[in-house]
Amino acid sequence: MKKTLSAALVVLLAAAVYVTGILQGWYGKLEEAGTISVSEPRAAAVTQLDDERQRQGASGLGADTGKQILFGDLHVHTTFSSDAFRMSLPMVQGDGSHPPADACDFARICSRLDFWALTDHAESLTPELWRRSVASVQQCDAIAGDPSNPDMVTFLGYEWTQSGATPDTHYGHKNVIFRDVATERLPARPVSSPVRGGTFASIPARLRVLPPLRDLANRQRYYDFGRLISAIAEVPACDGRLASPDLPADCYETAATPADLFRILREWQLPALVIPHGTAWGVYSPPGTSLDKQLAGNMHDPTRQTLIEVYSGHGASEVYRDWEDVRRGEDGSLECPEPTEAYLPSCWRAGEIIYERCIESGLSSAECESRAADARQRYMAFGLSGWHTVPGTRLEDWLDAGQCRDCYLPAFNYRPRGSAQYGLAISNFDGDTVGHTVGDTVGDTAGDTARRFRFGFIASSDNHSARPGTGYKEYARNPMVDWWGYRGVASRALYSTDRGAPAAESRDIDVSKIDLFNILELERQASYFSTGGLVAAHAAGRDRASVWDALERKEVYGTSGERMLLWFDLTNAPEGRVPMGGETRLVENPRFVVRALGSFVQKPGCPDWALRAAGPEQIERLCRGECYHPGDERKRIERIEIVRIRPQQHAGEPVARLIEDPWKTLVCTDSAEACRFEFEDGDFRDAGRDAVYYARVIQEARPTINAGGLRCEYDDAGRCVSVRACFGDDRTDADDDCVEPLPSVAWSSPIFVDFGEIE
Repeated sequence: MKKTLSAALVVLLAAAVYVTGILQGWYGKLEEAGTISVSEPRAAAVTQLDDERQRQGASGLGADTGKQILFGDLHVHTTFSSDAFRMSLPMVQGDGSHPPADACDFARICSRLDFWALTDHAESLTPELWRRSVASVQQCDAIAGDPSNPDMVTFLGYEWTQSGATPDTHYGHKNVIFRDVATERLPARPVSSPVRGGTFASIPARLRVLPPLRDLANRQRYYDFGRLISAIAEVPACDGRLASPDLPADCYETAATPADLFRILREWQLPALVIPHGTAWGVYSPPGTSLDKQLAGNMHDPTRQTLIEVYSGHGASEVYRDWEDVRRGEDGSLECPEPTEAYLPSCWRAGEIIYERCIESGLSSAECESRAADARQRYMAFGLSGWHTVPGTRLEDWLDAGQCRDCYLPAFNYRPRGSAQYGLAISNFDGDTVGHTVGDTVGDTAGDTARRFRFGFIASSDNHSARPGTGYKEYARNPMVDWWGYRGVASRALYSTDRGAPAAESRDIDVSKIDLFNILELERQASYFSTGGLVAAHAAGRDRASVWDALERKEVYGTSGERMLLWFDLTNAPEGRVPMGGETRLVENPRFVVRALGSFVQKPGCPDWALRAAGPEQIERLCRGECYHPGDERKRIERIEIVRIRPQQHAGEPVARLIEDPWKTLVCTDSAEACRFEFEDGDFRDAGRDAVYYARVIQEARPTINAGGLRCEYDDAGRCVSVRACFGDDRTDADDDCVEPLPSVAWSSPIFVDFGEIE
């Protein structure tokens, strides 16, 4: 009885403290930060130096196109996003509030970007926070200097953060970015996925109530977090019967599918881009997820959804692999694929864990195999939550299950049918062509009747601490990499371990009661976060219109963070040179030229102009003492790989044989800084089918955070037998950045060559 009363008193006290705290509010504290104007040292001297260096490199490669290459980040979160706010809390060793003004300053001073976009999660952008986002972006842009030659261009957008429980209902995350920042040229509100209400209403009570009691010195931050969650839940839903421009500004507008999102964007008639990202990232993509259904009906808008993010700080989603995480029979039954040399399905590992425990308990091999088969079925039945069905597991028990072993910095729990290569290889033959054709078609080729993605490639950071473009240097894993919200010791104080007791049989689970922030999966993910990538644009000028034009025509490429220079062109099209991202139609064999130049070797610290503009305290707070600071020496390009994809010509054509990766490998000389190659596809005319080509540039290795993933140790048969994850607590040195040497990569946008003649 006394224990019950004591527990009740603790709960009442915690509730009283919590309510008192949140009544103090949070809006006044969230955005108390200005932006730094550095127009004199940055826009004049530095921009001129960048342009001269870049043009010298271009001239040396025979690539005088009259355009300059500008670098940016189109995927940035601040603590206006609820997950970023959570990761900023002291009990997970976050470093405090980072509003949009911090992102502006970081992009301008620390990473020295030419353009960037604010893309906080729509699901947590209340009407007040959307208004503040608009104002912040306008302020950042206002101090950029001459609009025809600004030191930096700032865009505004949001992330539509959809996640389905099954492959049939999952569409994934998409960034929506608008061309203009004037209030009258922006929508009245962002568009959320329908998950908003349920997600924020179900934030565990201990994340709201217990932290202030455990960490009194920082209690206001937890009150602020609770107030944010409450404010989100209190915003009323919009009336779905009205067109978006006719709705009031102070409601939440939702889109259940991409078709709904595209419809709303069309209603506003504003220039906008929709960029899918993390498409192979299995932390929110259910096993069996595929891009196929997004080519059906009106789920794709080829006028707006023209780019895909192939790499970010959450890993790469580039490559297709011909293995499956789960297999579905024609009758809908689920089958767990057997492991291969390249891949260990998580469902299979669930069975192995149960089998090993069962044998240790003294049961027969037949009984243990039966329990293992049951464990595999239970795992598959619960999709993303499947690993909860095996009680008492530790991170080490799962080895490298679910991970791509031969991918470059892969997304966690890799889903190959969500990859960019898979998206370019598939076709939909259900109806009319989606998108434009290239010229007037002659003949009856599959490309004239098939729906296809024609994505350009970008990369960005997906950073959640208002730090755009963090990949300029590999340092300070906490906080330059998003893992910092998942540090082991601190996380255990907040998040459920849900381990249960080790058992020799699997169990059913109640998905509705599963903690969203379960520590085991958070710890596994932490080994797959990187500093993030950049998007490079071939732009005619530095102004907003020039950058946007480059994005729209897909004359862009992505990098893993380094600022390599890359040109990729088709040279014998009837209409003349076709740059990366372009499309043409040919009957003769296409000829190409590819050119690449390495990024500048970085000098330590920050340049003098940055120190003068921001001051040492801001440099330390935002940049952690390191900025983009190039010297005169360039890094070496080791090779250029060309990937060829021949899209499906009929329904059901196997995808694996359509993707040739690499199709050609062009090795650069050891002594040369620059690489230039010309080549021809000698098979194109005889094959008589459409083809897609892109270049992948490999630069010399540099020490890279999380380059080893879970850091497996392999036996003689190539099987992972143990892992050495980087936890950030007493199991691993908290200052260990988990750095290993790894090449840097750049991915050109594809060139699309349809087979046939243009009249």
